[in-house]
Amino acid sequence: MFSRFTNIINALQALDKTYSNSEMVRKILRCLPRSWMSKVTAIEEAKNLNVLPLEDLLGSLMTHELLMQKKDDDEEKENKKKKIVALKSSLIEDFEDDDDDEELALITRKFKKFLTSKKKFGGK
Repeated sequence: MFSRFTNIINALQALDKTYSNSEMVRKILRCLPRSWMSKVTAIEEAKNLNVLPLEDLLGSLMTHELLMQKKDDDEEKENKKKKIVALKSSLIEDFEDDDDDEELALITRKFKKFLTSKKKFGGK
């Protein structure tokens, strides 16, 4: 995002349109997505935007982005581990129970057929 912003600013400077440092800082803060609003508010409250260098703002935003990404990765790993363990144990138990029930039902049906056929032929 910052490289695109810099390219736009440089192109505007070539057309004799210049922005002050504080204007560029405010433009960057304004264009951030809604999920960054807490960080934007913290920067606006804690720092004087009129004297905040663009490089300091960039460093602060990049640090925040890395922290958010690390937190998301950690949560994703925890959720993945929990889901895999739960799925493995429940799936194995379900298959074993179903197989046992099906086998018992099949044996019972065959045994009943055997008994009825034995009665029809006079119990030989």
